[in-house]
Amino acid sequence: MRALNLVTLILVIVGGLNWGLIGLFGFNLVTAIFGATVLTPIVYILVGLSALWQLVPLSRSFAAGEVAAERGYPPTGRSL
Repeated sequence: MRALNLVTLILVIVGGLNWGLIGLFGFNLVTAIFGATVLTPIVYILVGLSALWQLVPLSRSFAAGEVAAERGYPPTGRSL
């Protein structure tokens, strides 16, 4: 499961960087790499599925309180 989380996280990062390039420069990295082939929509589908998968570890971290701990909040949940 750890390998799947790593692969999906990398794909989500690639997707985010691609959207950043599109927004800033109008440059689509995925299309530049794969062209107008059948691979381009497959990459987009994999990035979308990866984003959905990343909701699983995110929800687990919220349930375990990891996200709050990383932000430095007190473990009691009281605000600073």
